[in-house]
Amino acid sequence: MAGAHDADATAARESTVLPTGSPLLVWLAAGAVLLALEAGALAAFVVGILADFLATAVELAGVASAAAPVVDALEGARSVAESVPTLLSRETIPNEGYWNGQRYVGTFLGLEPAFAWTIRVILVYVYAFAWAGWAVLGYRLYRREIRDIAWTPRDDMVDRFRSHTWGLFGLAVVFMFVVMAVFAPALGPTTVDKNMRNSYSHEITYWNAETGSVETALVGDANLDSQSTGTQSRVLPFSYDDYDRYHPFGTLPTGRDLFTFIAAGSRISLVIGVLSVGLSVLLAGSLALTAAYYKGRVDLGLVLVSDAVMAMPQLLLLIMLTTVLADTWVGGIYSGAFVLALILAGTGWTYMWRSVRGPALQVSERQWVDAARSFGQKPRVIMRRHMLPYITGYLLIYGSMTLGGAIIAIAGLSFLGLGVSPPTPEWGRAINLGQDYVTTGSWHISLIPGLLITVVVTGFNALGDGIRDAIDPQSDAEGGDAAGRGGGA
Repeated sequence: MAGAHDADATAARESTVLPTGSPLLVWLAAGAVLLALEAGALAAFVVGILADFLATAVELAGVASAAAPVVDALEGARSVAESVPTLLSRETIPNEGYWNGQRYVGTFLGLEPAFAWTIRVILVYVYAFAWAGWAVLGYRLYRREIRDIAWTPRDDMVDRFRSHTWGLFGLAVVFMFVVMAVFAPALGPTTVDKNMRNSYSHEITYWNAETGSVETALVGDANLDSQSTGTQSRVLPFSYDDYDRYHPFGTLPTGRDLFTFIAAGSRISLVIGVLSVGLSVLLAGSLALTAAYYKGRVDLGLVLVSDAVMAMPQLLLLIMLTTVLADTWVGGIYSGAFVLALILAGTGWTYMWRSVRGPALQVSERQWVDAARSFGQKPRVIMRRHMLPYITGYLLIYGSMTLGGAIIAIAGLSFLGLGVSPPTPEWGRAINLGQDYVTTGSWHISLIPGLLITVVVTGFNALGDGIRDAIDPQSDAEGGDAAGRGGGA
């Protein structure tokens, strides 16, 4: 019987391989091709992070002169990496051009700027979905061709999530948001440097209908003529300004492109959210395992500390700390994003710790934990090997839900003029800029980022619900309220 079972398993495995003798090599080759299409952008991103980190460290250490050659070398490497052509760059598929009286000049294939921009956006998301398909194919390849055992409990969790409509909706929303953040420089119809940072250092060419000729103007002057400040002066979504520039979401009261502002702001929100939630997960998980393992006074002490932190008015604490630390060296890292992430993690870990403390206490009573103690394993090893795997799912659930709350907190602080310092774009600041024009013809300034915040936060909560139900099918009946409270953190 065993031989027949092995033969059936071998036949099933052979029926699932790709049409080649080496499916793993085909999968790796496909990944290499996808990576090569955007290798220049990836290299520029990595080198840019290293350069910014080193510049900050040099400034803090006060050794600018000694480290200047290294910083200059990294900046040069970033320039070289940015010059490498990529498939999805605005240089390959440009949308910024002008009408010369007969046709468009400077745009992709001479198309209208709106069409050229739409093609680039579609290709970006097609490329992102190709990576997603590659990852799914890799999981299936591992599950069917590489893994020795035919089934694990993880397979049931994946299958349950695949049939969870609400969770799949959340995954789709989160995926679209992450793609916007990662590919923000390519998605915007213009660049952040032109749009808001150095607008008077760049020129644009446009068709002057009054004179019937092609002329040039500074981007800053063109922005002043493209302001959305009411019914008489506005540039609505999916329209052009007087300088032949296409604005998918219209313009701000300053005349800057709203879509570029939102795309760049999504990266800020994602970085702060992921960093703050990651720190909260690390802190909450470590403390929950420590409290569950030692119990007694250690657990009581952590309960008192968490109660003290939770008793503080979180909003007032956020406002106070962001104001106090705004002018310090910590507040200057990434335009205040780093200090904001630290504050959110320092004030939000208690809710997540409360949520995972119960499961950690349950796991600590299991027989295998007592057996590990009896064999003399160190507490650190026991917590990592025998306890952590059983609370990881809860950390994923509450982490995904808390990320939505972090995005709301970031937007709220930016709306109040705190947190991320201008001119760095952030969604809450766009809502603040448009609040005086909600009842006028420039309604789009506040409405569009407000809707996006609502959709993204709903997506993260839906993803958390899907993960929760996939890990524990009985969670709706037994732990739904607790999950909701954890997400509210």
